[in-house]
Amino acid sequence: MTDDGDNTVRQLDQEYDQLAARLRDRGADLESIERRLGAFEVETPSWGYGDSGTRFATFEQPGRPRSVHERLDDAAEVNRLTAAAPAMALHIPWDAVDDYAQLRAEAAQRGLRIGATNPNLFQDPDYKLGSITNPDAGVRRKAVDHLLECVEIATALGSTAQSLWLADGTNYPGQDDLRERRARLRDALAEVYAALPPEQELLVEYKPFEPAFYATDLPDWGSAVLACQRLGERARVLVDLGHHLHGTNIEQIVALLASEGRLGGFHFNNRKYADDDLIVGSVNPFELFLIFVELAADERLPRLTIDQAHNVEAKVEAMTLSVGNLQEAYARALLVDRDALADAQTAGDVLGGHELLLDAFRIDVRPLTAKVRVSAGGAGDPVRALRESGYAERTARERGSGAAVGGGLGR
Repeated sequence: MTDDGDNTVRQLDQEYDQLAARLRDRGADLESIERRLGAFEVETPSWGYGDSGTRFATFEQPGRPRSVHERLDDAAEVNRLTAAAPAMALHIPWDAVDDYAQLRAEAAQRGLRIGATNPNLFQDPDYKLGSITNPDAGVRRKAVDHLLECVEIATALGSTAQSLWLADGTNYPGQDDLRERRARLRDALAEVYAALPPEQELLVEYKPFEPAFYATDLPDWGSAVLACQRLGERARVLVDLGHHLHGTNIEQIVALLASEGRLGGFHFNNRKYADDDLIVGSVNPFELFLIFVELAADERLPRLTIDQAHNVEAKVEAMTLSVGNLQEAYARALLVDRDALADAQTAGDVLGGHELLLDAFRIDVRPLTAKVRVSAGGAGDPVRALRESGYAERTARERGSGAAVGGGLGR
């Protein structure tokens, strides 16, 4: 190790020791916190590594992956740096291959596993008026057959979840019968759920608008949880942080779904206006912290996935930063004094409870998350390590600027 490397390690150790001493003085169970933080995992999305853009343009980047195999390479690099991203979620048909058993083996060779399987029911021209809620029975059959195909693909990949987002909806009053569309949705999901093997679960996502602008067939968490309750225990709601109207209390939704046993997972991103799919924690880090306060109330976390469309920022670097931001939010949530918080709430101490959350949120946990990462074989400063590794320059040389294979659209 170089002198600079030695100095960096010594500085990290000093910063960690200082923080650890302060946290123990506060009564924190540091061993338990580090154990839980070390077990933290998040899936990165294959589509987050490819080119993406807006309605106006797609912005090409040097070194962008040209295939699912190169997307696995990028995901493996993020996992190497963060020691917390051991799975890559796939999107079918963007990540379709001839041999899924071989793809599963390739992932394992890179130290990864395949995360959730995401069907695509929004790009085919036949789905202009909807997929599983389309008024045309033939189109509905095509959509359901694709969902059933994804169940088979997931089985071959060792994937344990179908992550379903429907773009289905209507743009104008009178365009279609809203009750009929609900019935079509129930029938289609029931057929798919019946085909799920025991090791797979169905994650149902919701969205209030876009691409439909009058009525979305799964517009909110309530409509999603009703659909799940009809299906069975392995149907749960997936919360995408960009899929809410302004002012929505997402952490309350998390608490409600968790208390009912229907919180299946997350698509983490950040937004300013709509479904912006920005870097996690980039706009509203306090909201992210409050969500993790709810999640950390349980020992076991649900399935966590990043869902971002990096339009102008470097892909691998942005994904690495997002994973680090998630680790820090979780670390702060683990530092909340739950006993003191419960006492304040019982006593009706309004500001006392609020200040306990602020105290945890204001702690600089970077020495703690860095220490946990290094202990697991990752980097203390993952973004800096990525820049110094030359990975971006190397992939740009190797991959060139050829057209990428598959999609990379925000959802």
